[in-house]
Order: sequence, then structure tokens, then C-alpha cells
Amino acid sequence: MNYTELSKEISYILRHNPQEYGLTLDKDGWLELEALVSALKAQEQYNHLKAEDIENMAISANKKRHEIHNGRIRAFYGHTLKEKIEKEPVQPPEILFHGTSRKSAENIVKEGLLSQDRQYVHLSQDRETANRVGKRKDKEPVIFAIDAKHAWLAGICFYMGNENIWLSDPIPPEFLREE
Repeated sequence: MNYTELSKEISYILRHNPQEYGLTLDKDGWLELEALVSALKAQEQYNHLKAEDIENMAISANKKRHEIHNGRIRAFYGHTLKEKIEKEPVQPPEILFHGTSRKSAENIVKEGLLSQDRQYVHLSQDRETANRVGKRKDKEPVIFAIDAKHAWLAGICFYMGNENIWLSDPIPPEFLREE
């Protein structure tokens, strides 16, 4: 079983288009694991898929993108669905980071961090992850340090993505510092 391909397919379903597979997520982004298995088994490459395969994929992944609990599965972050996935606000660390392209950095300085086509702004727990994310768009990314402590105190909500990724509502420019 190719876990990388399976992870990509499941991420697509849980983050972007469950309807394409005849599936519906609940308000918190959860889906019954067996419903996901059944939908994937309709594709020839997954006709022997078992729930254990998905569980093993989630456990062995380097990047923790999925959460499985009580026979249900959901994506931690990256949603572009029209229906907003509800998350509980959590006090963030004092500083978080965001890596982006030089072109996007110009708008961020003026407008702050916006979620764009995703439901939440994506932030990194450390500078290295932000740099890696930024390099997807630009070989010389711009890294912003976010004063998450003061943004939180000003009423901006933050949410856990996974151990390296944080999510937030839009963050005004006064809480950003270009590194």
C-alpha cells in the first residue's frame, strides 16, 4: 500500500471535496472511517483497502495531517470547504511564524495575514517550518514573526492544527514583523 498516495487522496476528500465521493463531514470535520473506506474501495487502486490501512497511514506519516478517534477521521487543517469547520480557540505560544513569497509579502505588510482560499490562516510553530512552507512558493521566502500573544489578548482566535501547525483568524499587520 502506497501511504503517500493514500494520504493525498484522503486529504483531498477531507479538506476539499467529500461530496465528490458521496460523503458529508460533520460540523467539526469528522467522517466515519468506514464510510471513507467504502468510498475509496469503489476505486480500483483501493479495492482491497481496510480501515487498518488508513490507521497505519495516519500513524506512520511524517506530517500529521489526519486525526483518527472513535472510528472517525478528520483532517487537522487545510480546509477549503464552503461550510466552515468549527475549531475550539486555544491560547497560542508567544510567537508563531508564517513563510510566504516575496510577492505576497507586499500585500501582507499592508493587509495582514488573510486566509485566502482556506478557512483559516496557517502558521508555523517554528521558523524552519515556515521557511520550508515559504520555499514552496519562492526560493527566497519572506518569514513573518507573529506576535501571537498580543494578537490573542486583542481578541484574535488561534487554533491547534497539529504539533507544528497553528491556525488563526485573520491577523492585522500590527502583529507582524518581517524577519
